Amino acid sequence: MKSLQSILFGVALREVVGTTQQEVTTIEIDSRKIIKGAVFVAIKGLQADGHSFIPTAIEKGASVIVCENKPTSLVDAVTYIMVENAQEAVAIMAHQFYDEPSTHVKLVGVTGTNGKTTVATLLYKLFSELGYTCGLISTVQNHIGTEIIAATHTTPDAIQLNALLHKMVEAGCTHVFMEVSSHAIHQHRITGLQFVGGAFTNITHDHLDYHKTFEAYIEAKKTFFDKLPTTAFALTNVDDKNGAIMLADTKATKLTYAIHAPATYKGKILENQLSGLVMLVNDIEVHCRLIGTFNAYNLLAVYGIAIQLGEKNTEVLTVLSALTGAEGRFDYIVSTEKIIGIIDYAHTPDALENVLTTIAKLRKGNETVITVVGCGGDRDKTKRPIMAQVACDLSNKVFFTSDNPRSEDPNEIIKDMEEGLTSAAKRKYINIVDRKEAIKAAVSFAKSGDIILIAGKGHEKYQDIKGVKHDFDDKQVLANQFKELEK
Repeated sequence: MKSLQSILFGVALREVVGTTQQEVTTIEIDSRKIIKGAVFVAIKGLQADGHSFIPTAIEKGASVIVCENKPTSLVDAVTYIMVENAQEAVAIMAHQFYDEPSTHVKLVGVTGTNGKTTVATLLYKLFSELGYTCGLISTVQNHIGTEIIAATHTTPDAIQLNALLHKMVEAGCTHVFMEVSSHAIHQHRITGLQFVGGAFTNITHDHLDYHKTFEAYIEAKKTFFDKLPTTAFALTNVDDKNGAIMLADTKATKLTYAIHAPATYKGKILENQLSGLVMLVNDIEVHCRLIGTFNAYNLLAVYGIAIQLGEKNTEVLTVLSALTGAEGRFDYIVSTEKIIGIIDYAHTPDALENVLTTIAKLRKGNETVITVVGCGGDRDKTKRPIMAQVACDLSNKVFFTSDNPRSEDPNEIIKDMEEGLTSAAKRKYINIVDRKEAIKAAVSFAKSGDIILIAGKGHEKYQDIKGVKHDFDDKQVLANQFKELEK
């Protein structure tokens, strides 16, 4: 129970009808979860407008309605609070309701198109190894200390997020590392949270189905840094052409990392093999188990954040050298026939190019590179032909297949991928809509020493088809096909 007046602190109010001198039980944006004495916040979503569920919320026992549009008919026993932005309001209220949990931990946000999950996960692993009790909020899974909680979104909604942070505080967490998506920034899910620092990895074309333009997507990411306080740090990858933009208007301490450009945290790759990376980090040599140039950037970001949080460089590098990355990020298995299978979440043109470029650098001779790739349904269609072309340009053989088609016909998604392919690319690919059959075909095609990349789903253990999530694990399917070769 919390006083309504106390949780409204900091909310921009337009009008209040009724009393704020009352206790409330919960805050909800889903009318189905309403209990007696709850606050219902009416959010205008992409699929539905919460204002239409106000009567249902009141019937279920809501005593307070927070909304942008004043209802035409008011119930006497209910308090109505009109606000400019309901998404912003619920975030501030949730932070107050859960005792401002972000102020009781060192909260670090990581944003960017690619690398968020790996950076956040490595930070969680690093600080756990350094002896801290840590929290992790990521695409793959959430952690409260050693407890694992399934993740449903890259960034939970504001109420779930603050409830999760509250549990982390109660569990004794001192540090929390969090992926911050562009959706979360734009929808105010992180509004009200107090970050001690933020990091930017890179930005490429993604989520344009939501943001509509690349400029709007960049602006969403930049907003995160614009709102950091003077007490925080802002770390950006200045090898990315948009990296410096993130720091343009921030009040936080400005820091940089890079491999090519001058930077606060400077890296240099000495060796890049399947056994791992050897690199210089601010002129200190470190051997790491992670592979690829993109992971060199991830390691630099982690190192920079750790130093800003007060850790000693030698201790940080010692622990980093032994860490593995996040599940489904350049995850690989090798068959008894010495076929290398790589599973990666790469679902943007840039991420796919990074992975395939890394594979090219790891090749020792004439190994065939075979790529299995699809594109998600109900998502940015403009990247489909680009991803297809990248796959064909950087692979010897490509199988176009289904990813998470969602409400779309996977055959139509593949047609979008085929659009505009060069004549050279058209000679390289085969369409096999069934993802399991596509993986099976890739394995059948491969010979000893060849490299198979299965891209797009990574850690996901399902395929989303017509609103139903079917069990599907790329790594397990690949492992099963490798076993079939042994028979």
